[in-house]
Amino acid sequence: MSNAGTSHISCCDRKSSNPSQLPRWRAFCVVTLAMVSLLVGCVSVQTTKPGTIGLDRKQSMSPLISSSDLEQGAVTAYAQVVGDAQKEGALNTDAALTRRVRAIADRLIPNVSVFREDAVAWDWQVNVITSDQLNAWAMPGGKIAFYTGIINQLELTDAQISAIMGHEIAHALREHSRERASSEANKSLVVGILGAATGAGATAQGLADLAYQTTVGLPNSRLHETESDRVGIELMARAGYNPNAAIEVWQKMAKASSGGGGPAFMSTHPSNESRIKDLTNYASIVEPLYQAAKR
Repeated sequence: MSNAGTSHISCCDRKSSNPSQLPRWRAFCVVTLAMVSLLVGCVSVQTTKPGTIGLDRKQSMSPLISSSDLEQGAVTAYAQVVGDAQKEGALNTDAALTRRVRAIADRLIPNVSVFREDAVAWDWQVNVITSDQLNAWAMPGGKIAFYTGIINQLELTDAQISAIMGHEIAHALREHSRERASSEANKSLVVGILGAATGAGATAQGLADLAYQTTVGLPNSRLHETESDRVGIELMARAGYNPNAAIEVWQKMAKASSGGGGPAFMSTHPSNESRIKDLTNYASIVEPLYQAAKR
């Protein structure tokens, strides 16, 4: 995978003879690179291997931001989310539930090497936040958050939790946040966030804001949702969880959404017959992986 952010780093790390001019130079670099990226366009990359599901779509990424940039931003953004939850007394308040969620992650994570060998070495973090929200997400670099609302209100089994977690991990493996940031560059989201930076600290916060917005703030496209469904169902099957549990999850999601106030990540792409049909098809494809894992 090419490192599209090399020019960005070298430009903004350039030394200034006048320390007071450094913040202005950094801001100039960011805005200039943003404009250049719009002229240069995106590059085509393959973020993951196909796996058994045969996912081989190449993705269009902007030279404006690299994988390492977004992962760096995710470290800051995730720490802020976790820190805020801790201050509010909402972080990992149920020890048994936290152990349960982390144990599921421990089974899923070793299998990410099927799609990305480098992802096994990510600094994976898993936390549970007490909230009525029916939500879960994974930031770039393996920063996972589960909300108690989705587990308790939907009465999820371990296999069903693994389906949701596998789906969210898939977003991180496929770098959907980076791909989304690339497409939003033309709408000035990236320019607006990073262009406001006036120094090293502000630049770091800009990357954090970008990581958060492209993971949590913006809705996923139907394409990204479908890819994550398929990658996630393979991950759970390889970890020894019945892939049919993924179908059960989205049936529960659809029921929750029909009553209003459903899961946040289904607000724009509610479960429907085509999604259930697709999951049913891929559950049969990965069934041999599940049977092998059980043995």
